[in-house]
Parts: sequence; C-alpha cells; structure tokens
Amino acid sequence: MRLDHIRNFCIVAHIDHGKSTLADRLLERTATLDRRQMREQVLDDNDLERERGITIKLHAVRMLYRDPAGSEYELNLIDTPGHVDFTYEVSRSLAACEGALLVVDATQGVQAQTLSNLFLALDAGLEIIPVLNKIDLPGAEPERRRNEVADLLGVEPDSVLLASAKEGVGIDEVLQAVVSRVPPPAGDPDAPLRALIFDSYYDKYLGAVPSVRIVDGTVRPGTSITFGNVDRRYEVTEVGYLRLGRVPQPELAPGEVGYVVAAIKEVADTRVGDTVLDADRRASELLPGYREARAMVFAGLYPTSSDDYEDLRDALQRLKLNDASLHYEPETSGALGFGFRCGFLGLLHMEIVQERLDREFGVDLITTVPNVEYHVRLTNGTEQRVESPTALPDPGRIESIAEPVVRAHIMLPADYIGFVQKLCHERRGVFKGMSYLDPQRVEMNFELPLSEIVLDFYDRLKGGSRGYAALDYEFLEYRPDDLIKLDILVNGDPVDAFSVVIHREKAFEYGRDLVRKLKELIPRQQYEVSLQAAIGGNVIARTNVKALRKNVTAKCYGGDITRKRKLLEKQKEGKKRMKQVGTVEIPQEAFLAVLNLGSE
Repeated sequence: MRLDHIRNFCIVAHIDHGKSTLADRLLERTATLDRRQMREQVLDDNDLERERGITIKLHAVRMLYRDPAGSEYELNLIDTPGHVDFTYEVSRSLAACEGALLVVDATQGVQAQTLSNLFLALDAGLEIIPVLNKIDLPGAEPERRRNEVADLLGVEPDSVLLASAKEGVGIDEVLQAVVSRVPPPAGDPDAPLRALIFDSYYDKYLGAVPSVRIVDGTVRPGTSITFGNVDRRYEVTEVGYLRLGRVPQPELAPGEVGYVVAAIKEVADTRVGDTVLDADRRASELLPGYREARAMVFAGLYPTSSDDYEDLRDALQRLKLNDASLHYEPETSGALGFGFRCGFLGLLHMEIVQERLDREFGVDLITTVPNVEYHVRLTNGTEQRVESPTALPDPGRIESIAEPVVRAHIMLPADYIGFVQKLCHERRGVFKGMSYLDPQRVEMNFELPLSEIVLDFYDRLKGGSRGYAALDYEFLEYRPDDLIKLDILVNGDPVDAFSVVIHREKAFEYGRDLVRKLKELIPRQQYEVSLQAAIGGNVIARTNVKALRKNVTAKCYGGDITRKRKLLEKQKEGKKRMKQVGTVEIPQEAFLAVLNLGSE
C-alpha cells in the first residue's frame, strides 16, 4: 500500500460514550468482518470487557476503505479504553497514530475523561476529528452539544460530525473525514528499521508477540531483529496485521501497524515503548518511548491456601505480559502467610486484575486494604518510601509522613454542588475553584489526598449525584500531614493485614467501627477474645468477643453455693490456660469487611 494511502487513527472518549459501538459500525461499513463474525462490541474480546460493557485493553484492527472516487485506503484503527484507570492504554495508542476521533455523547456533552483524553491527543500532536454520537436518543441536544464541542476545540460547528453508531447514521461521513483530515504517516522505507512496540501479548506456541507501528524501514520473515533496551538477537518468522486474529503478510512497511513473531521467549524483552531494530543494520536513534505507568494504589494479594503460592506467582507473571502497568513483589504477613504486594493504577484496575486471576487462572485470593505510597522522613535526615503500613519505621524515628495529593476535576450538574462540597470536605479536600461550563453544568477543582479517593470515593460520588458526576484526577505532589499507623490487636497480637496509615483526626472513628465489625465476624471461641484498635501503645477502641460457655453448674441442684463457685472458678482457669495456647481463626469475610467499611 502506498504511504499516502495509509491512515492510522484511534477513538478516544469518556467512558460509555460509544467508542466500541462506533468501531463496530466502521468495521461493518468497510466489510472488514463478514456478518457471521460481527457481534456487539466485537473488539472487546475479553469476557470481563463484554460483561462490564467497558474497554480495558487497547485493540488494533486493519480496515480497507474505498472512497467514492474509487481510491483504496488502508485504515489502521486502535480502540482505546475510556476509564480514568486505563489512561496509560490511551497514551500508548496515541503514539501509534496521526489522528483521533473524539467521540462525545449528544446527551451528556463534554465530560471529565473527554477533556483528559483530548489533552493527551493534543500533546501527541494528533489531528482531532470531533464526532457527536447518540444523536438518535430522546434526550439528545445535537445543536447545543455541537456548539459546546466547537468552542472547546476552537473550530466551526459544521466541522463537528453528527452520528449515531447504534443506528449506523453518519458512518460514511466519519470514514470520509478520516481519509481527508488525518495526515498520512511519514517514513523512509530505505532507512534502517525502527518500529515502536505499543502492546504485546504472550502466546504459548509463539512466545511473546509485540504489536508494532513501523516508523522507518521494512520488516519481513528472515529479518534479524533486536531491541533498543535489550541486546538479544531474534529471527523473524512471521509478520502481519491484526483483524480479530493474526493475518500473515509478506512484509510490514513504514506507516503500517501490525505484529511481529520471532520466537521471543523472554516477555521482558518486548517492553512496551521500546524500539524494534534491525540487528545487522542498527538505527542510530531510538524512538521516544512512553512514560512509565505509575502505580497509585498498593494492596497485598495472598492465596487463601498457602499451597497455591506458586500458582499465584505464575499467574501474575503471565498477567504482566499484556498489562505493563501491573507491578508486584513477594511479601510475607504474619496473619496471611506468603503473598505479593501489588501496585495498581486505581481501584478499578485492582478489581479487574483480581477478577482475571480468579477466572483465567483459578486462583482464590484474599486482598488486604488498598493503600498508597508514603514518603517517610526520618529523624536522621534520610527519606524512606513505604507502600505498606507494616513497613513503617518505629514512631520514634519518624519526623514526618508525606502522602500523595491529587488534583481532582469533578464535572456535575449544578444541582449537586452542595453534595460534592460536603463529600470532598469529609475527605480532607481543599477547594480550588469552580467554573460553569454552561448554565446547567459545572466543573469543580479540589486537591484531595489519594488515600481518601482509593476506597469508595468514586462510588459515593456516583451514588450521590445519580450517576451524573464524572471524576478525573492527576498526581500533584507529596505533602506532609498528621498521619499515624493504626493497628488492630486480636488477643494482644497485631494483625498486619488490618493495619492502616490514617489521619489522626479519623483514627478513633475508623478504629471503633472496625473493631465493632470484627466482633460480628470473628466466631466465638472457647475463651474470651479481646479486639483492640491501638496507635503505638495507646488503645483507642476495644471490644470483646464473648466466650462460648458450658453450664458447668447444671448438675448441682440446690445445696451449697461454694460448690457452684468452685466449678465456675475451675472453668475460668481452664479458659485462661486455653487462651495462652489458643490461636484465633479469623475468617476471610473479616479481611473483606475492611474494604467496605466506609460504605455502610
């Protein structure tokens, strides 16, 4: 295919604005898939994506389009996720494209993720084609939303395309706009090979298979390749493009998007953002890669049975192959045994990883309370990074603890301003300003500690605004505050899985609620079990799980009170001895109770 007849573009939008449905219509219109292969959200091939109705992974597909004049074009489409947790997938797609379809819902208008994905696309220097989707819905306001998008981009309202992906309206205009407005890729077929890896997956027969965008040079079977960051040599056995499956081709030329098979055993070699080079004719300059995906939320993952530790390790290794943003390292816990401390991009990302470990690898998990990374300044002037409350140094050595603070943008109907103000104030948020997007909608800006967002903030925000509020946030800085470690003691022994780093003002309420909850969930033993919440040596909340007691005086009818007392004292002694050697079995529900403590 001639270079000026290739178009590489992606679709970006807020979650649920119709990206995947629009991709379906484009595939249908270009006859890329026959009727037998078509189904709803055809590119979302993972069961989880289909169940939740969201895109989690980026998906590349090639289409052939013949315009009304009869010229044939090769269109490479990359469908991207819309949720804030998967922004790193969007940034990877953008680097492989020259243009982006910005899809906006005609009923909801511009939302938080619309803006953040738009800024990512503008930073990458992409040509933006605005598309107003869902114009067939009863609540759609095409003209008002069209002007809103035109104002945002600084373009004429006529250049905003109107479409209904569900009904198939305006699809031809979208394809025409891609051909006429998106610039063709640049590249030199005679230069040394340079290809950008934007995704990779593992195949048990073929090894690691990177998805690439060829920038310069040509790659064909028999080419010896190496990578910018790894000095290893592989021979290419197959190249081609993706269309639900692999479609082999004789070669991949500049501007094309496809895959490379070269029996790459080490998954670490195909790092996303690395450059594929010709081993015999290395290019002098590597392509600019990606910023490393930065873990924001940390939690411990432990197998329910310690025998499954090896299975969990293998599952995490295989999952990391096509999820570059997952970080993990081994750790041990007194209460839960051997497991892994994992870093995630957000709570949804954590949920998806847990679900995939359960479904795809059949691993039963216990998850500890999610927390964030803290920077601890010690009295000797050094600084430590702490991802888990159990790793906090002795309180006497700590000078200050700094927590990550994010800048949050919340878009919502003006009716819910009071609710959002109250919610953010409860979460130690600092109000930074507010602007009206139109008479009905407003954008509010807050600085919030990330630890206050990770658990149930998003659910509370959605619930209290009847689903209308949209949240987007970016990391701002580490800021010192009055933070302390709160321990939960069961019979005087701290259980590390329940430990949290928390603001001093909130410690009493949290500790009290948690010991009450645990009292309901820990089964009664033969002896009394004490549950305490403590800061250092100070107990701030306490309750007891009453002992199971046998009626030892039942056989005494009437008679001497001292006989009864003697039997009761003997029972008491037995319970005391039992308590010294007994261990309390903590059920799995107790560990899960911590996760939904705030929502009750």
